[in-house]
Amino acid sequence: MEMKLTIKRVPTVVSNYQEAANGGDRPRAGCGRDCLGDCCLPDSKLPLYAFKASPKKPSSQEDAANDEFFVNLLLGLWEDRMARGLFRYDVTACETKVIPGNLGFVAQLNEGRHLKKRPTEFRVDRVLQPFDAAKFNFTKVGQEEVLFQFEDGGGDDSFFVESTPISVADRAPNVVAINVSPIEYGHVLLIPRVLDRLPQRIDQESFLLALHMAAEAASPYFRLGYNSLGAFATINHLHFQAYYLTVPFPVEKAATKRIFLAEGMMNSGVKVSKLMNYPVRGLVFEGGNSLNDLANVVSSACIWLQENNVPYNVLISDCGKKIFLFPQCYAEKQALGEVSQELLDTQVNPAVWEISGHIVLKRRNDYEEASEASAWRLLAEVSLSEERFEEVKAYIFDAAGLVQSDEEEVSEDEDATYIPVSIAPPAVAEGCLVLQ
Repeated sequence: MEMKLTIKRVPTVVSNYQEAANGGDRPRAGCGRDCLGDCCLPDSKLPLYAFKASPKKPSSQEDAANDEFFVNLLLGLWEDRMARGLFRYDVTACETKVIPGNLGFVAQLNEGRHLKKRPTEFRVDRVLQPFDAAKFNFTKVGQEEVLFQFEDGGGDDSFFVESTPISVADRAPNVVAINVSPIEYGHVLLIPRVLDRLPQRIDQESFLLALHMAAEAASPYFRLGYNSLGAFATINHLHFQAYYLTVPFPVEKAATKRIFLAEGMMNSGVKVSKLMNYPVRGLVFEGGNSLNDLANVVSSACIWLQENNVPYNVLISDCGKKIFLFPQCYAEKQALGEVSQELLDTQVNPAVWEISGHIVLKRRNDYEEASEASAWRLLAEVSLSEERFEEVKAYIFDAAGLVQSDEEEVSEDEDATYIPVSIAPPAVAEGCLVLQ
């Protein structure tokens, strides 16, 4: 008899211990559950992935095979946690389709996510808020949800150790853990310096760590994302998200216009562009003489945004070589009553994945009627106005030490316009969107 897995309607949580942290029945006395807190972690052993200090391009087939090790390891460990029953539902059973149109938005039907979401535990009108140990945070996660530590190996090669003692003498460990309410195959959380209890705010060190993770994955299908508070982060404990999806994100296919920098401002090698003919205005950073150069520029931009209370989302693409930065205002529009009831009824909170073009829908009718036009209408509400975007861009450039030159911007696709496509593309073969 064939058993079918279905999605249960459950609250949105990222850890199986989140409910316990909010007054559930799970026992907590004396801990006794191998958590990531000070009570358990310092005396524990966990797998360790040590990444190479300076990512390099593969020079041979053997090097290319070695570069696949990280993502294969991560996905294998993720599947192990699935086999153990640690996830709230089987995300690989969710219906997924590419919406016909110019950009190819990806729609997923996930009726089990967000339907009973508990009230947000922090203010949505403040991007920076202090860490609150009384609320759920990742020190309360059980170690069975952790895949490995993720640390700088300091050498030219990466390596993996199946079990090694946690050393907290010099610094708190970075850990990679599953998201028990996954959006997609391989959905994990990168939690920098978990014991330091950092609030959800980017700094140069944490952003560089995320770029190293993308570089280690060495796959265009493995992306990392970040949501600030006010831009639909749900937990005020520093973390990045990542997952594996085997189609291009629409934002990765969107036209861009290069912003030329003044002479002397190109020492880092970072190139800056702005998105064109995409529903959400954003900046694209790429290149750089090193990951550190790229991290310096983008983190400086993020720091200005969060210190000036501008909510934002970040997509790390192309193995850490391309970064999309989206200042946004959807929550502000919600508070002001400027979002239509039709969009509110979809229950879609446009965070980094939705803005990038992978839209998780909660109602079957929305999924079946999804079109490029409907996706465009939703995401257009996220975007800053052109005037406000240019104002924010100027401040970002100043914070990152960038000066725009007087040279005219050049678009990679000057003639690109938004024209919905009425003819459906060839059907997508079953199973090609989610690796199983």
